Formats: sequence, structure tokens, C-alpha cells
Amino acid sequence: MSADKSASSQASSSRDPAEYLRSATFSKSEGAPVSPENAVTASDLLLGSYDPAKLHPLADLGDKLDYLLLDDDKTSELPGSGTAIPSRGWSDDLCYGTGTMYLSGLAVGGAWGLREGARRPLAVSNSRLRINSVLNSVTRRGTFIGNSAGVLALVYNGVNSSIDAARGKHDILGSVSAGAITGALYKSTAGVKPALSAAIFMSGMAGFWSYVKKII
Repeated sequence: MSADKSASSQASSSRDPAEYLRSATFSKSEGAPVSPENAVTASDLLLGSYDPAKLHPLADLGDKLDYLLLDDDKTSELPGSGTAIPSRGWSDDLCYGTGTMYLSGLAVGGAWGLREGARRPLAVSNSRLRINSVLNSVTRRGTFIGNSAGVLALVYNGVNSSIDAARGKHDILGSVSAGAITGALYKSTAGVKPALSAAIFMSGMAGFWSYVKKII
């Protein structure tokens, strides 16, 4: 747009601006019309002023970026470790084994506490007292069984992985030995006989579990 001034610059400088705007005339400049496809957009202005390669260090890589490939499906290559439950190593066994046993212990202890609290005799037959008795039994038995099972699984998986790494293979003998060591450590402060009984029980459970994983 261009404005045609009707007075000289000296006269316009001394005239009132409002008066000047009232007397000014405007005309449309001649030129080729701009199509909507060729109109300047905000992205054109931004890209003309800023280089994306300078804004971010990875913007100019293109197809040169090498992606990190994780072997999530790669299982343990230790001889004898190919069972019904695949494992990626000792850390996998430690995490999943401990978590599974802890949750299973909570469930078993909770069921035991529920049965115990429901059958416990009360001095006064009251629904609130019965609910309180059930909740107390569930929290006491559930946490005890869950924590005990989690600790046993943690120690067992750690000892079993150490034995497998030292022997270079995984078999039932190593699992039975790890179970015996775990049981003996768990009841070591109670005396020789309780520790021996716990070692026999844990070795039997470990041997049974290893056999089940092999035949499935």
C-alpha cells in the first residue's frame, strides 16, 4: 500500500496528525496477486532465521543414527539351564524368584490368617470384633510368611547362581546343594537340629522344583 501526500513535507510536519490522516489518500499498488500456495507462512520465517542443525545436535544425523539393540529374548547359555521357565541369567532368577515367592507367601499367609481369625473364639460375639480379629491374623501371618519366603528365595537364588557359575553348569545336584545351604543358614541360630531339618526340607523342595522344571 502507498500513500499519496497532498502537501509538502514542511506543511505536513506543522499540521495536526489527525488532520493529516483525514486528508491523506491511499491506493492499492499494482502487482501480481499472491496465490495461497505461495504465501509466506510462519514456518518459512522461522526456518529462514534459524538452522535446525544448530538448534539440536541430533537434527543433522539423518539415517546415520545407530540404534541400541537389546537382547531381551536372549536366554542363559549355561549348560542345563534350558528348562520350562526360561531365564536370562542370575539377575533374572533373583528378581523374579524373590518377587514370586514373596507374593505367594503373602497369599498363603493371608489365607491362613483369614481362617485363623474367623475361627478364633471371642468373649463377646460382635461383628466389629470379628473383623478386627480377622485383620490382625491376616496381617500377622501374611507378612511373616511373605517375608520368610522372600528371604529364602533371595538366598537360594544367590547361592544357586554362585554354584552354577563355579561348576559351569546347572543341574539338580547344584539346586539341592543350594537348598541345603539356604535352609541351614536360615535356621542356623536355632541350633543344630533345626538347622539340619531346615536343610533337609529345603534341599528336598529344591530338588523337586528342579525335577518339575525339567520334565515339563
